[in-house]
Amino acid sequence: MTFSGFNMKDLVPGNLMPKDLRTKICEHMGKDPATLSIVTEQFERYNQANLQIALDELTTKNGRSTSILGIQGGFLNNLTGTSLSDLVASQSVASFVGLGGAKEGTVQYLNMELDSGRKLACVQGGLYLITGNPKLALLLRQGSMMDFAGASPIVIDVMSENRESAEKFIKDIQRHMGKNNVYRGKMLSVIEGPASVAGMGGGGTLKFHTVPAITREQIILPEGLLKRIERQTVDVGQYSQALKNAGRKLKRGILLHGKPGTGKTLTSMYLASAMKERTVLLVTGRGQGLIARTAFFARWLEPAMVIIEDVDLIAEDRTTSNGCNQAVLLELMNEMDGLSDDVDVLFVLTTNRPEILEPALAARPGRIDQAYEVPLPDAECRRRLFDVYSKGLTVKVENMEVFIKRTAGASGAFIGELMRKAALFAAPDGDPIVVRDRHLDEAMHEMVVAGGSLTKSLLGSKDIGFVPSELTGR
Repeated sequence: MTFSGFNMKDLVPGNLMPKDLRTKICEHMGKDPATLSIVTEQFERYNQANLQIALDELTTKNGRSTSILGIQGGFLNNLTGTSLSDLVASQSVASFVGLGGAKEGTVQYLNMELDSGRKLACVQGGLYLITGNPKLALLLRQGSMMDFAGASPIVIDVMSENRESAEKFIKDIQRHMGKNNVYRGKMLSVIEGPASVAGMGGGGTLKFHTVPAITREQIILPEGLLKRIERQTVDVGQYSQALKNAGRKLKRGILLHGKPGTGKTLTSMYLASAMKERTVLLVTGRGQGLIARTAFFARWLEPAMVIIEDVDLIAEDRTTSNGCNQAVLLELMNEMDGLSDDVDVLFVLTTNRPEILEPALAARPGRIDQAYEVPLPDAECRRRLFDVYSKGLTVKVENMEVFIKRTAGASGAFIGELMRKAALFAAPDGDPIVVRDRHLDEAMHEMVVAGGSLTKSLLGSKDIGFVPSELTGR
């Protein structure tokens, strides 16, 4: 039977007042809490989801069950943070001055976003009364209300009959957190400001991304180039333990450079897709100012890969008149230097302008170990690109060789857009769409002639020529 939000059984016999938290802890533990041990441990905010999963696992299985009570702090406790010692104290300082101590309240949860759209309900503060052998009382708290920036760690106080049992339970929590880490093997980025994922108090937040399913067949590069890239990335990861045993370094960096639209980003995404066990940390745009934090997570979640797109934005030669963000550049170089050689972290940097990169980054082994030019596709690669971008279409082009020649100097992105436009021109002719020579001809004309140099530049193909149709026999 319930009354005013509490159970009748919670009433102190002979009194209409509900049992206080100290009484409930005393009855749960079976003895005076003042005679029991309390061990305190702190966890960083980014670990909140991992901590919750560990608590859910350890407090509900192997013969254990738990009830969770919410905590409503008194005036002073709201400012200083309520500890488990405060809850079991015979009388708080706040009570002496008439302000009231902590009492039972509502359990508050935060829904944290995980990968694939999943959400995890995380307790923001609560008292766990855990049955089993041994019995435990655990208080999870977020810090005081004075922590306006959200920088304080999550704290747990564990009470048991002896210190050893409490310490063992904390070690079990830490072990489960490592085993079930929600971030390992996922694609992430570090972003600034508050978010519905792992808060880190001024250091940004972790955001999940979907790893694109890129197959090897989708990567159209000159003969042998992809294999050389894989040797420095996929193969090192595959044989990492043997290489480590042989004293070979695992930390490494590669630079993919070339004109826009040639496939540098697609190649990076393929590497992420090919190494599913590896945590991927993306650094783009404003995230380039969070290099140190990104490197921290790469070390924590190794084996890891850090992808920094358009690295020239932060790594321009310091001697140029344009200058650069030297603080971020130095941070990047220091982080790449600071990782020990046996840390399995791969840096993949991309740029359209390798000639302006800071030599201390791009020309120093140990930071960038290998640079690979991703060139504009040759005739054979263009033929393969037409095949890739024709998937899903019915293509009845009488002389594809004409268009392979006409796209000399075009990027992969240009050919992808060419086939998209050709499909648009063919769509009015009926469903299913059938792309014919005239549709490709119209698409080429719109992109190269009507679109002008800006369109070609945007697609990484500003040098592409246009062969008049009369010269092609069309």
